Amino acid sequence: MDFPNDTRVHRQAALQLDDFLPYLINRVGVALVTHFTEQALARHHVTIDMWRVLAALSDKGRQRQIDLAGMTSIEASTISRMVTRLARRGFVNRSRSRTNGREVIVELTARGNALVRQLIPVALAVESSAVGETGSRDLARIKQVLHHMYANLTQGPQSRA
Repeated sequence: MDFPNDTRVHRQAALQLDDFLPYLINRVGVALVTHFTEQALARHHVTIDMWRVLAALSDKGRQRQIDLAGMTSIEASTISRMVTRLARRGFVNRSRSRTNGREVIVELTARGNALVRQLIPVALAVESSAVGETGSRDLARIKQVLHHMYANLTQGPQSRA
């Protein structure tokens, strides 16, 4: 990967891991997943990836399976197997698109909706626990920066290299 000639990119022989942004982001992510899994997902035998699919469908409504892959950052082949498992458990329905027979449309069932409604308060409580006393303006800025960083990595020039 080529790095731009930018003073914000620091090339050092040493790396202070506990102050390295990817490490910090991963550490927070792992802790959030662990708490959410322990508090809610495990008892329903739902993985964090399954939760992301269910939450995306709850938020955005029925979706093409390929669009779900993009929304959840789950590879297309993995999402296909996951949707199959979710359908077997009665959480989603799959159907072929009326306009393109190769496309699969996925939507929540009543059972899937009920599960999501049960899990959302726990997800929000875990988020609230993580942010603690962080003010709403600071939290909004953190989320804005994270969205920007994701765009940089997925839509910026370095993602096309």
